[in-house]
Amino acid sequence: MVIPLGKAALGQSLRRITRTGPDSRDESDIGGVRFVPLIGVQGWTANGRRAASSHGPGQNSGRTLPQMIADAAEPLPDLEDPAFGALFDRYADRRVVLLGEASHGTSEFYRARAAITRHLIENHGFTIVAVEADWPDAAAVNRYVTHQAARDFEDPAFTRFPTWMWRNTVIEGLAEWLRAHNGTVAAPDRRAGFYGLDIYNMRSSIAAVLDYLDEIDPEAARIARERYGCLTPWQKDPATYGRAVLSRRYRDCEDEVVAQLRDLLAQRLDYEARDGASFLDATQNARLIRSAEQYYRIMYYGGAESWNLRDSHMFETLEQLLQARGPDAKAVVWAHNSHIGDARATEMGAVRGEHNIGQLCRERFGDQVALIGFGTHTGTVAAANEWGGEMEIKRVHPSRVESHERICHDTGVPNFLLDMTRDEALRRRLMEQRLERFIGVIYRPETELTSHYANAVLPRQFDGWVWFDETRAITPLPLDRRREGVPDTWPFGV
Repeated sequence: MVIPLGKAALGQSLRRITRTGPDSRDESDIGGVRFVPLIGVQGWTANGRRAASSHGPGQNSGRTLPQMIADAAEPLPDLEDPAFGALFDRYADRRVVLLGEASHGTSEFYRARAAITRHLIENHGFTIVAVEADWPDAAAVNRYVTHQAARDFEDPAFTRFPTWMWRNTVIEGLAEWLRAHNGTVAAPDRRAGFYGLDIYNMRSSIAAVLDYLDEIDPEAARIARERYGCLTPWQKDPATYGRAVLSRRYRDCEDEVVAQLRDLLAQRLDYEARDGASFLDATQNARLIRSAEQYYRIMYYGGAESWNLRDSHMFETLEQLLQARGPDAKAVVWAHNSHIGDARATEMGAVRGEHNIGQLCRERFGDQVALIGFGTHTGTVAAANEWGGEMEIKRVHPSRVESHERICHDTGVPNFLLDMTRDEALRRRLMEQRLERFIGVIYRPETELTSHYANAVLPRQFDGWVWFDETRAITPLPLDRRREGVPDTWPFGV
């Protein structure tokens, strides 16, 4: 018999209990399970109340949910209009403003975050731009934007998969803006910096794993590529993880892979030690090497523990940055919606037991934090088919009828900001869980429902929601790009 356990609204944990003797038993966690209520007028919501159709009349004077959103939505100015950034002045008094994205390859998300970031730095004293990127790559950009000397051994920034995620025209433009802005700031400690939050050199380490497995066990390498493609928690096929854990050959090579990763990290740290890095760099690198082996050993098999370690590390790095920059420091954080939306309002928290940087920020900083999500209905996106694959420009399917995105599309308002605190009646209507789309560096349209959708409660997940009905792919910088007349510290040259 299978018995659902747990009180979470979005799902329960499934456990297998096997009697092994008169007074003994084995227990194993099979994973999360969702119980979906009936759909339609006769359906019931998770709180036991009769569901109201999102497209039909209910309370609120007969307005449909799309009509309610349209009434509360604040249309967005053009992305290049200074009024765009000013629309986010309502969050300027927060210590941390987290800006999400529904994919790692959409131009409008990057351009909007850049416009908001520039406005907060220029007008409200924010000095930290912290992004979902590896520390050493971001450090190369930081040295450029803060007018520091480049390191002799330093590689160009963001030349490993997925190169387009940070090596693109929007980030290049933001780096140039930051450098120009900082050139007008006399005090070095008041200049705005660009920092990476992610686990140390993760992408290089993943590449090392795959290279090793390609040689000794191609089947294990195939499984690893699948698993690394599921670094976001939304993939609903636990068989990928199960195959890896149950493979004897896979377990046999674990120690060798971890040793390879340790050597890779130690080599990089040896290079950085020769440089006489700043105190912040030195202490951060010490923290990173301490946690890296644990993280990669856990990640080797996947699951909630690896996700939690990664997001805890990103949150702790953010705390270190805020502490290093002083008691008045304020930060803008760029990361995927799956990292910055409160995990407790999603399947990742309720079903899988995962937390994220958005949840940890709310728990630590309370109302001094703003979580801003981003969404789209359709368009194009830069993404790969598998981890380490070539970037492609892919067509994004129109959003599913039962999703938050489709309700936003049905408003007829092409681009808008939805402040979750503006209309209490709307907030109550949005408290029903619906599907939300999450596209990372991998997009698989053929399995979109299982690969890229998960249940979420939007007003619990975010404080604000930025909507672009139709979007286009980010423009990557070519790896052989060179520019004449730029400083030696320019981080995107090769």
